[in-house]
This record gives sequence, C-alpha cells and structure tokens, in this order.
Amino acid sequence: NADGLLVPGVGAYAACMEGLRRVQGPRLIGSRLAGGRPVLGICVGMQILFDRGVEFAEGVHADEADPSARPVGTPGCGEWPGTVERLDAKILPHMGWNTVDVADGTTMFRGIEDEHFYFVHSYGVRRWELKAESRIAAPLVSRATHESDSFVAAVENGPLWATQFHPEKSGDAGLALLRNWVGTLA
Repeated sequence: NADGLLVPGVGAYAACMEGLRRVQGPRLIGSRLAGGRPVLGICVGMQILFDRGVEFAEGVHADEADPSARPVGTPGCGEWPGTVERLDAKILPHMGWNTVDVADGTTMFRGIEDEHFYFVHSYGVRRWELKAESRIAAPLVSRATHESDSFVAAVENGPLWATQFHPEKSGDAGLALLRNWVGTLA
C-alpha cells in the first residue's frame, strides 16, 4: 500500500534477482506499474528491470555455434528490453563522479540538468533496443560515458524511474532527484 516502491541494488545481478524472486518482487513491481504506482530502481535495482543480465556469464550464448545468439544470463523483470553487460572500459569498476547527458523533457532531472552524480558499477545497459512496434511508450533515456563507453544512466518511463548512479551518494543533486521522485507520489 506504499505510495512508492524503491528497489535498491548493491551486489550481483543474479543474487539480486534470486532475492527478489523469493519475495515475488517481479510480480509486485509489475502489478504496481500496471496500477500506475511509482517505482524507483537504483544501480542494480535499475539493471534488474531489463530483460536479462549476463554478469558472470560473459561469452556464453544460447547457441554456442552462433556467437551472435542471445547471451545466456539471468532473466530480469523484463519491464524494458535490453541486456545488462560488462562495460567495455579499461578501468572498472566505473567509480566516481560523472555527468549525465539528460534526456529532453525529463521530470527526474528538473533543476539538476548540469550536475554530477556518483557511479559505482562495472555492468550496464550499453544498447537500448526498443523496437518501433513495442507496446512500451518511448521512455526518456539519459546516458553517461565512462572512458569512451556510453551506457544508460537513467530512465524515466511514466511511473517507472531508474538510475544507474546512486542518488543517495550524489550530494545535493542526488537529493534533488529524490525530491523530484517523491513529488510524483500520491
């Protein structure tokens, strides 16, 4: 009955999904979103909202004879299409302050468009693959870059918001983002 649901994340994708499944988390997230009730995923809490994560399963494919086949990994909640994969950067984890290329029209970043946010991760969604015929309305996708590797830094999709960075560790800018989310609660 809470006005908002926060899905935090620290640790490995598979362990996070295992814990969520034990408490029927994917079903709870889906039913809240179906009712238009706000959900905010942070870090691994954002990653598990996608189709799958390949942490610790890199290079393993559903069809070993075809390396272009879908990678094996841990199924996620499937709220958005996409695979969480290891970043292609020399220095990992990506740890520290970074800017975000903020999507136009976002409520999430209202008043904090040019700020820095704190990231700690080695995995992320590098390719956003939303097909034209998708049932999902086009989300507002904000990106960041570590070295030369671009990845999804935040997504705003109606009542579903998510950040790869940690707003709770991002000082005044992070607090402003959390206030923006709290402002969407009933």
